[in-house]
Amino acid sequence: MVSLCVRFFVGIMRLMKMKIHGSLDVEKNRKNLEGQVFLFKTPRNVRIQPVSVEGVPAEWLLPKGCDTDRVIIYLHGGSFHAGSLRTHRGIAAHIGVNSDSSVLLLDYSLAPENPFPAAIEDVVSVYRWLLEVKGFEAKKVIISGDSAGGGLTLASLLKFQEENITLPAAAICLSPVTDFAITGESITTKAKEEVMLTENEMKQSFEIYAKGQNVEHPLVSPLYADLSGLPPLLIQTGTAEILLDDSTRFAQKAIKQGVTVDLDLWDNMFHVFQIFGNLIPESKKALKKIGEFAKSNFS
Repeated sequence: MVSLCVRFFVGIMRLMKMKIHGSLDVEKNRKNLEGQVFLFKTPRNVRIQPVSVEGVPAEWLLPKGCDTDRVIIYLHGGSFHAGSLRTHRGIAAHIGVNSDSSVLLLDYSLAPENPFPAAIEDVVSVYRWLLEVKGFEAKKVIISGDSAGGGLTLASLLKFQEENITLPAAAICLSPVTDFAITGESITTKAKEEVMLTENEMKQSFEIYAKGQNVEHPLVSPLYADLSGLPPLLIQTGTAEILLDDSTRFAQKAIKQGVTVDLDLWDNMFHVFQIFGNLIPESKKALKKIGEFAKSNFS
Protein backbone atom coordinates (compact mmCIF):
# COMPACT_ATOMS: atom_id res chain seq x y z
CA MET A 1 0.00 0.00 0.00
CA VAL A 2 1.42 3.38 -1.02
CA SER A 3 1.38 6.35 1.31
CA LEU A 4 -1.37 8.97 1.41
CA CYS A 5 1.17 11.45 -0.02
CA VAL A 6 1.67 9.29 -3.10
CA ARG A 7 -2.06 8.95 -3.66
CA PHE A 8 -2.39 12.74 -3.37
CA PHE A 9 0.34 13.44 -5.95
CA VAL A 10 -0.94 10.75 -8.32
CA GLY A 11 -4.35 12.40 -8.14
CA ILE A 12 -2.82 15.77 -8.93
CA MET A 13 -0.90 14.35 -11.89
CA ARG A 14 -4.04 12.75 -13.28
CA LEU A 15 -5.87 16.08 -12.99
CA MET A 16 -2.98 17.78 -14.82
CA LYS A 17 -3.48 15.34 -17.72
CA MET A 18 0.24 14.93 -18.26
CA LYS A 19 -0.10 12.17 -20.88
CA ILE A 20 0.41 13.14 -24.53
CA HIS A 21 -1.93 11.32 -26.94
CA GLY A 22 -1.69 13.60 -29.98
CA SER A 23 1.24 15.25 -31.75
CA LEU A 24 4.25 16.05 -29.61
CA ASP A 25 4.86 19.78 -29.20
CA VAL A 26 8.49 20.00 -28.05
CA GLU A 27 8.38 23.62 -26.90
CA LYS A 28 5.12 23.11 -25.00
CA ASN A 29 6.54 19.99 -23.35
CA ARG A 30 9.65 21.90 -22.29
CA LYS A 31 7.59 24.73 -20.81
CA ASN A 32 5.30 22.29 -18.98
CA LEU A 33 8.24 20.55 -17.34
CA GLU A 34 9.82 23.87 -16.37
CA GLY A 35 6.48 24.89 -14.88
CA GLN A 36 6.54 21.94 -12.49
CA VAL A 37 9.82 22.95 -10.85
CA PHE A 38 8.09 24.31 -7.74
CA LEU A 39 7.30 20.70 -6.78
CA PHE A 40 10.91 19.53 -6.95
CA LYS A 41 12.59 21.20 -4.00
CA THR A 42 16.36 21.53 -3.72
CA PRO A 43 17.49 20.62 -0.19
CA ARG A 44 19.03 23.30 1.99
CA ASN A 45 22.75 23.54 2.60
CA VAL A 46 23.63 22.63 -0.98
CA ARG A 47 25.91 25.11 -2.72
CA ILE A 48 25.22 25.59 -6.43
CA GLN A 49 28.22 26.47 -8.58
CA PRO A 50 27.60 27.01 -12.33
CA VAL A 51 30.34 25.75 -14.65
CA SER A 52 30.91 25.18 -18.36
CA VAL A 53 32.64 21.87 -19.07
CA GLU A 54 34.05 21.49 -22.58
CA GLY A 55 31.20 23.70 -23.78
CA VAL A 56 28.52 21.77 -21.86
CA PRO A 57 26.57 23.89 -19.32
CA ALA A 58 26.62 22.25 -15.90
CA GLU A 59 26.37 22.83 -12.17
CA TRP A 60 28.39 21.59 -9.26
CA LEU A 61 26.00 20.71 -6.44
CA LEU A 62 27.96 20.68 -3.18
CA PRO A 63 26.13 19.50 -0.05
CA LYS A 64 27.58 20.97 3.14
CA GLY A 65 30.49 18.83 4.34
CA CYS A 66 30.38 16.46 1.35
CA ASP A 67 33.40 14.52 0.11
CA THR A 68 34.63 16.59 -2.85
CA ASP A 69 37.11 13.89 -3.85
CA ARG A 70 34.22 11.91 -5.30
CA VAL A 71 31.54 12.93 -7.75
CA ILE A 72 28.25 11.71 -9.15
CA ILE A 73 27.51 12.81 -12.71
CA TYR A 74 23.76 13.35 -13.08
CA LEU A 75 21.89 13.22 -16.41
CA HIS A 76 18.34 14.57 -16.29
CA GLY A 77 15.25 13.03 -17.82
CA GLY A 78 12.85 14.66 -20.25
CA SER A 79 12.38 12.26 -23.18
CA PHE A 80 15.65 13.44 -24.78
CA HIS A 81 14.05 16.76 -25.82
CA ALA A 82 13.20 18.47 -22.52
CA GLY A 83 14.57 18.95 -19.01
CA SER A 84 17.29 21.25 -17.73
CA LEU A 85 19.53 22.08 -14.81
CA ARG A 86 16.57 23.83 -13.22
CA THR A 87 14.09 20.95 -13.53
CA HIS A 88 16.40 18.30 -12.08
CA ARG A 89 18.56 20.27 -9.64
CA GLY A 90 16.40 19.06 -6.77
CA ILE A 91 16.67 15.31 -7.36
CA ALA A 92 20.39 15.55 -8.19
CA ALA A 93 21.04 17.52 -5.00
CA HIS A 94 19.07 15.02 -2.91
CA ILE A 95 21.25 12.24 -4.31
CA GLY A 96 24.33 14.25 -3.38
CA VAL A 97 23.08 14.77 0.17
CA ASN A 98 22.24 11.09 0.63
CA SER A 99 25.55 9.91 -0.84
CA ASP A 100 27.68 12.56 0.91
CA SER A 101 29.14 13.40 -2.50
CA SER A 102 29.52 16.29 -4.87
CA VAL A 103 27.27 16.10 -7.93
CA LEU A 104 27.95 17.38 -11.44
CA LEU A 105 24.57 18.02 -13.09
CA LEU A 106 24.77 18.28 -16.88
CA ASP A 107 22.65 20.28 -19.31
CA TYR A 108 23.49 17.95 -22.20
CA SER A 109 22.44 18.57 -25.81
CA LEU A 110 18.76 17.97 -26.58
CA ALA A 111 16.89 16.86 -29.68
CA PRO A 112 15.61 17.90 -32.14
CA GLU A 113 18.28 20.60 -32.34
CA ASN A 114 21.00 18.09 -31.43
CA PRO A 115 19.93 14.48 -32.09
CA PHE A 116 21.87 11.27 -31.43
CA PRO A 117 24.78 11.01 -30.74
CA ALA A 118 25.26 14.59 -29.48
CA ALA A 119 24.17 13.89 -25.89
CA ILE A 120 26.50 10.90 -25.58
CA GLU A 121 29.37 12.95 -26.96
CA ASP A 122 28.68 15.58 -24.29
CA VAL A 123 28.87 12.96 -21.53
CA VAL A 124 32.10 11.50 -22.89
CA SER A 125 33.66 14.97 -23.01
CA VAL A 126 32.64 15.74 -19.45
CA TYR A 127 33.82 12.37 -18.13
CA ARG A 128 37.20 12.77 -19.83
CA TRP A 129 37.47 16.26 -18.31
CA LEU A 130 36.84 14.89 -14.83
CA LEU A 131 39.55 12.24 -15.25
CA GLU A 132 42.14 14.12 -17.29
CA VAL A 133 41.74 17.77 -16.24
CA LYS A 134 40.24 17.66 -12.75
CA GLY A 135 42.22 14.57 -11.77
CA PHE A 136 39.38 12.43 -10.42
CA GLU A 137 40.08 8.72 -10.18
CA ALA A 138 37.51 6.65 -12.08
CA LYS A 139 36.81 4.70 -8.89
CA LYS A 140 35.69 7.99 -7.33
CA VAL A 141 33.12 8.71 -10.07
CA ILE A 142 29.58 7.37 -10.44
CA ILE A 143 27.29 8.17 -13.38
CA SER A 144 23.55 8.40 -12.91
CA GLY A 145 20.33 9.61 -14.46
CA ASP A 146 16.56 9.23 -14.68
CA SER A 147 14.31 8.15 -17.55
CA ALA A 148 16.00 9.38 -20.75
CA GLY A 149 18.98 10.30 -18.57
CA GLY A 150 19.00 6.75 -17.23
CA GLY A 151 19.19 5.37 -20.75
CA LEU A 152 21.87 7.92 -21.57
CA THR A 153 23.79 6.75 -18.50
CA LEU A 154 23.88 3.18 -19.83
CA ALA A 155 24.68 4.26 -23.39
CA SER A 156 27.54 6.40 -22.06
CA LEU A 157 29.03 3.40 -20.23
CA LEU A 158 28.97 1.47 -23.49
CA LYS A 159 30.63 4.39 -25.27
CA PHE A 160 33.34 4.53 -22.59
CA GLN A 161 34.02 0.85 -23.27
CA GLU A 162 34.10 1.48 -27.02
CA GLU A 163 36.70 4.22 -26.57
CA ASN A 164 38.72 2.24 -24.00
CA ILE A 165 38.09 4.80 -21.25
CA THR A 166 38.34 3.49 -17.69
CA LEU A 167 34.82 2.88 -16.44
CA PRO A 168 33.42 4.69 -13.39
CA ALA A 169 32.88 2.93 -10.07
CA ALA A 170 29.17 2.29 -10.65
CA ALA A 171 26.01 3.60 -12.29
CA ILE A 172 22.57 4.51 -10.95
CA CYS A 173 19.53 4.44 -13.26
CA LEU A 174 16.05 5.58 -12.25
CA SER A 175 13.34 4.23 -14.57
CA PRO A 176 15.76 4.13 -17.53
CA VAL A 177 14.76 4.00 -21.19
CA THR A 178 16.60 1.02 -22.69
CA ASP A 179 14.49 -0.09 -25.68
CA PHE A 180 13.67 2.33 -28.48
CA ALA A 181 11.93 -0.53 -30.31
CA ILE A 182 9.27 -0.40 -27.56
CA THR A 183 8.84 -4.17 -27.29
CA GLY A 184 8.23 -4.55 -23.54
CA GLU A 185 4.85 -5.94 -22.48
CA SER A 186 4.52 -3.26 -19.80
CA ILE A 187 3.97 -0.67 -22.54
CA THR A 188 0.42 -2.02 -22.77
CA THR A 189 -0.11 -3.88 -19.47
CA LYS A 190 0.79 -0.81 -17.38
CA ALA A 191 -0.84 1.82 -19.60
CA LYS A 192 -3.80 2.43 -17.29
CA GLU A 193 -1.64 2.71 -14.17
CA GLU A 194 0.86 5.06 -15.85
CA VAL A 195 0.27 8.73 -14.99
CA MET A 196 2.91 10.45 -17.12
CA LEU A 197 3.93 8.67 -20.33
CA THR A 198 2.23 7.17 -23.38
CA GLU A 199 3.50 4.88 -26.11
CA ASN A 200 2.52 7.59 -28.59
CA GLU A 201 4.72 10.19 -26.90
CA MET A 202 7.61 7.77 -26.59
CA LYS A 203 7.53 6.89 -30.29
CA GLN A 204 7.63 10.56 -31.27
CA SER A 205 10.38 11.39 -28.77
CA PHE A 206 12.48 8.47 -29.94
CA GLU A 207 12.07 9.46 -33.60
CA ILE A 208 13.20 13.00 -32.80
CA TYR A 209 16.25 11.77 -30.89
CA ALA A 210 17.33 8.81 -33.05
CA LYS A 211 16.64 10.68 -36.33
CA GLY A 212 16.64 7.66 -38.64
CA GLN A 213 19.14 5.59 -36.66
CA ASN A 214 18.38 1.89 -36.21
CA VAL A 215 16.30 1.66 -33.02
CA GLU A 216 18.29 -1.41 -31.98
CA HIS A 217 21.64 0.37 -32.23
CA PRO A 218 23.25 -0.41 -28.85
CA LEU A 219 24.05 3.26 -28.12
CA VAL A 220 20.42 4.15 -28.82
CA SER A 221 18.86 1.12 -27.10
CA PRO A 222 21.29 -0.31 -24.53
CA LEU A 223 19.05 -3.37 -24.16
CA TYR A 224 20.51 -4.70 -27.43
CA ALA A 225 24.17 -4.23 -26.46
CA ASP A 226 26.78 -6.62 -25.14
CA LEU A 227 26.66 -5.66 -21.48
CA SER A 228 29.58 -7.69 -20.20
CA GLY A 229 32.17 -5.70 -18.28
CA LEU A 230 29.83 -2.95 -17.06
CA PRO A 231 30.34 -1.71 -13.47
CA PRO A 232 27.82 -2.42 -10.68
CA LEU A 233 24.37 -1.01 -11.44
CA LEU A 234 21.47 0.16 -9.31
CA ILE A 235 18.26 0.20 -11.34
CA GLN A 236 15.39 1.70 -9.35
CA THR A 237 11.94 1.65 -10.90
CA GLY A 238 8.27 1.83 -9.96
CA THR A 239 5.97 -1.02 -10.93
CA ALA A 240 3.15 1.30 -12.09
CA GLU A 241 4.89 2.57 -15.21
CA ILE A 242 5.01 1.56 -18.84
CA LEU A 243 8.82 1.54 -18.81
CA LEU A 244 8.94 -1.21 -16.18
CA ASP A 245 10.09 -3.84 -18.68
CA ASP A 246 12.88 -1.56 -19.90
CA SER A 247 14.36 -1.98 -16.43
CA THR A 248 13.57 -5.62 -15.72
CA ARG A 249 14.70 -7.00 -19.09
CA PHE A 250 17.89 -4.94 -19.05
CA ALA A 251 18.69 -6.10 -15.53
CA GLN A 252 18.06 -9.74 -16.41
CA LYS A 253 20.32 -9.56 -19.47
CA ALA A 254 23.06 -7.72 -17.59
CA ILE A 255 23.04 -10.29 -14.79
CA LYS A 256 23.28 -13.13 -17.31
CA GLN A 257 26.34 -11.40 -18.80
CA GLY A 258 28.09 -11.16 -15.45
CA VAL A 259 27.18 -7.63 -14.33
CA THR A 260 26.34 -6.96 -10.68
CA VAL A 261 22.84 -5.48 -10.68
CA ASP A 262 20.61 -4.32 -7.85
CA LEU A 263 17.14 -4.22 -9.41
CA ASP A 264 15.12 -2.21 -6.90
CA LEU A 265 11.40 -2.31 -7.74
CA TRP A 266 8.92 -0.14 -5.83
CA ASP A 267 5.37 -1.45 -5.76
CA ASN A 268 2.72 0.81 -7.28
CA MET A 269 5.12 3.73 -7.67
CA PHE A 270 5.06 6.04 -10.69
CA HIS A 271 7.74 7.10 -13.16
CA VAL A 272 10.75 8.76 -11.45
CA PHE A 273 8.90 9.12 -8.15
CA GLN A 274 12.26 9.99 -6.54
CA ILE A 275 12.05 13.50 -7.98
CA PHE A 276 9.68 14.52 -5.18
CA GLY A 277 12.54 14.33 -2.70
CA ASN A 278 11.41 14.43 0.93
CA LEU A 279 7.80 15.33 0.05
CA ILE A 280 6.76 11.66 -0.03
CA PRO A 281 8.07 8.89 2.25
CA GLU A 282 8.72 6.43 -0.59
CA SER A 283 10.90 8.93 -2.41
CA LYS A 284 12.82 9.71 0.76
CA LYS A 285 13.46 6.00 1.37
CA ALA A 286 14.47 5.40 -2.25
CA LEU A 287 16.94 8.30 -2.16
CA LYS A 288 18.44 6.89 1.03
CA LYS A 289 19.00 3.56 -0.73
CA ILE A 290 20.62 5.38 -3.66
CA GLY A 291 22.97 7.08 -1.20
CA GLU A 292 23.87 3.78 0.44
CA PHE A 293 24.57 2.19 -2.95
CA ALA A 294 26.79 5.10 -3.98
CA LYS A 295 28.78 5.13 -0.75
CA SER A 296 29.30 1.36 -0.89
CA ASN A 297 30.68 1.52 -4.44
CA PHE A 298 33.04 4.47 -4.13
CA SER A 299 36.53 3.06 -3.48
